[in-house]
Amino acid sequence: MAVDHYENFPVASILLPAPLRPAVAAIYVFARTADDFADEGDLSTPERLRLLAAYQHELDHIERSEATDHPVFQRLRPHIEKHRLPLQLFRDLLDAFAQDVVKDRYVNFVELMDYCRRSANPVGRLLLHLFDAATPDNLHHSDAICSALQLINHWQDVCIDAGKGSRGRIYLPQEDMAHFKVDEDAILRRTASADFFALLRFEVDRARQLMLSGARLGHDLPGRIGLEIRTIVAGGLRILDKIEAADYDVFKHRPVLGWTDWPGIFLHALRP
Repeated sequence: MAVDHYENFPVASILLPAPLRPAVAAIYVFARTADDFADEGDLSTPERLRLLAAYQHELDHIERSEATDHPVFQRLRPHIEKHRLPLQLFRDLLDAFAQDVVKDRYVNFVELMDYCRRSANPVGRLLLHLFDAATPDNLHHSDAICSALQLINHWQDVCIDAGKGSRGRIYLPQEDMAHFKVDEDAILRRTASADFFALLRFEVDRARQLMLSGARLGHDLPGRIGLEIRTIVAGGLRILDKIEAADYDVFKHRPVLGWTDWPGIFLHALRP
C-alpha cells in the first residue's frame, strides 16, 4: 500500500510513538480507500456516491453499537472506541470526498475553506484526539495547518486537477480568477500567463500566511508529536518555496519534495 496517496496524512510516521501507529494506520486506510472511491478508476458518479454512502452507514453501525463485518471498520472501530474519536470527523471526510465527486468549481475562498474544513482539518483533529491534546487552541492551530496543506496540494496540482474528468477540477476560487483576469479555459488548456502567475503568487502567499498562523502548534506540543508537526509545516513551506522558485509555472514544473529537500526540512523542524 502506497503511503503517499492521501497527501495530508502522516501515516504511521517514525516520529509518532509506536503505540499510536496502528490507530493512525487504521484511520489512514479509511481515508485512503474513501478517497479512492471519489477519485480513482472508471466508476460512474452514482457508484462512487453509493460506495461513500456505504461508509457512512458503517459509521452509523458504530454509533449504534451494532456489529460490522467490513474489514476497514473492523480495524478502525477499536481505535475509535479506545480514544473516543468523534465520528463527525470521519463523516466530514466522507462528505468532502462526496463533494469532490459532484463539484469541480469554487465561487470564492470562503467556499474553498469550507471544503478544506471537511477534507483536511479532520486529519489534524483526529491526531490531536489520539494524543489527548484536543484543546480549543490546539484545534484552531491544527485547522490552520491542515487547511494550508490542502491549499498547497491544490496549488502544486493545478495542472493535474484540471485534467480530471471531462471538465476538470479547478480549485482556484472563481472570484480570484476574475480579479486577476484568468479564465478557466486557459487553466484547462494549461496555458501559463503573467496573469496566472500573479494569481498563483496571491494564493501561495495566502497559503503561507495560513500555515505560519498555525505553526506554533509544533512548539506548543511536546516530544514526538511536536516534532512531527514541525516537520509537516516545514515540508509544506518547502513546497511553496519550490512553486516560487519555478516562477509559479506549475504547468511546466510540478513542485515535489525530493531527497535533497529533507535535510533542510529536518533542520528546520529541529529548531527550538
